[in-house]
Amino acid sequence: MTDQTDPRRPRVAVVFGGRSSEHPVSCSTAAGVLSAIDRERFDVVPIGIAKDGSWLLVADDPEPLRLTATHTPEVTHSGTEVILPTSASDRELVVHEPGEVPRAFGEVDVVLPLLHGPYGEDGTIQGLLELSDTRYVGSGVLASAAGMDKHYMKVVFEGAGLPVGPYEVITDARWTRDRDGALASLDHLAAPLFVKPCRAGSSMGITKVDDPSDSAALVAAVEEARRHDRKVIVEQGIAGREVECAVLEARDGGRPRTSALGEVVVEAGGAHQFYDFEAKYLDMTGIRLDCPADLPEDVTARVQDLAARVFEALGCEGLARVDCFVTSEGEVVVNEVNTMPGFTPTSMYPRMWAQSGLPYRELITELLELALERPTGLR
Repeated sequence: MTDQTDPRRPRVAVVFGGRSSEHPVSCSTAAGVLSAIDRERFDVVPIGIAKDGSWLLVADDPEPLRLTATHTPEVTHSGTEVILPTSASDRELVVHEPGEVPRAFGEVDVVLPLLHGPYGEDGTIQGLLELSDTRYVGSGVLASAAGMDKHYMKVVFEGAGLPVGPYEVITDARWTRDRDGALASLDHLAAPLFVKPCRAGSSMGITKVDDPSDSAALVAAVEEARRHDRKVIVEQGIAGREVECAVLEARDGGRPRTSALGEVVVEAGGAHQFYDFEAKYLDMTGIRLDCPADLPEDVTARVQDLAARVFEALGCEGLARVDCFVTSEGEVVVNEVNTMPGFTPTSMYPRMWAQSGLPYRELITELLELALERPTGLR
């Protein structure tokens, strides 16, 4: 890697890793992007964030970053430390190698933050970039924070009149002060229940509870979720098909663009009860990802319309994946939004856009160009 930058090409910092439990998923996403990004169009600077929060220049090599059943990728301290810009007037990266004087590495035109989970996807890195007037791909601080928190996400949806399923939230204070009362608040929810960390992704820490009267199982599920986040959401299971829609910001400020739909099919009697972390990334036995989803045209249109409304209600920018349920009666219920969805070539978000005529490499270019066109500051 050199310090010379072609002035005709925008410089992109691809940032990945991070402090959350989704660190390896973020590395896997970066592997896909680094393999596909248009090198004739963009100058690429890979920056990994180690689990201790250190920012490091890393090798521009996607292979060690791929997540497999036998390899869990991790950003380690083998790279050169990056000192971040601290003001809007000076957006140069500074690098610091042991035993050497820190040196300027040049400006970054746009950041592609491929971070999943807390300390990245939740508005924290977005706030950092806002402070230095650095353009970046994806939603801003508020949309990222609310989109990461399943509790406040649903509050926003309900306030916008969007359909959501029944749920309850168990805060740390409530669980510590009145565990019996917290459990009793779940009585109105019908089985099965899905107990989730409020601010985690990639289906980490989620437990399906088929018998809510089994208090031991319910307590164990809450404690498992609390290993990832002290605030827990308990959702009533919705009998229906799990359908996803990819949303892309419009170029002209118009209505968001929506993709062909994808469907997650968990085959009965298979290896997984639901689409959990292992099913997503390690063992897809018994899982089928259909794209396009086999749905009637009118249902497809209603899911796409709801996805666009979700994107606008939350104030998203750039990209988002909206997950919905379609019941046997044809009712469409929004489950959640992901403001930085999995982005490997085989992830549902790129697959849905590829099915819609926008291939992976062109999708990356479109997101970067959207970010480069966007003004900094309040908008």
